[in-house]
Amino acid sequence: MKRNPRKVRWTKAFRKAAGKEMTVDSTLEFEKRRNVPVRYDRELVTATLNAMQRIQEIKARRERAFYRARMAKAAGGNVKAKAKEVDRLAVHRNQHLRRAIQADAAKAERQKVKVAARKSALVSAGDDGMAMGMQTDE
Repeated sequence: MKRNPRKVRWTKAFRKAAGKEMTVDSTLEFEKRRNVPVRYDRELVTATLNAMQRIQEIKARRERAFYRARMAKAAGGNVKAKAKEVDRLAVHRNQHLRRAIQADAAKAERQKVKVAARKSALVSAGDDGMAMGMQTDE
């Protein structure tokens, strides 16, 4: 029986689509198949094997961090609500700062000075009355 791989829980496609595995990681680039034959070189093989071990260590560390972050989010429940509560308590504890800022804003508002606006009128420029221009009172 054929099944859609994204709906079968044990497939890589499902795990990546559901956010259970890392999808974007530079260590995954090394696992790609390369169809280019390379001449045998002992130093190249040893360097490759050492690099493979190092890449596996890095990949395992990143997967652990990814898993921990995923589990912390799941265990924390509503993380945003907790953060909002912490912020609300911080605001409540620092009411005196808020009042001081509001007082400074009120002082600054009182110091505003009104400037008289210029009046402008359309006046004819010449004897003909054909040309119109702007003239301002200063």
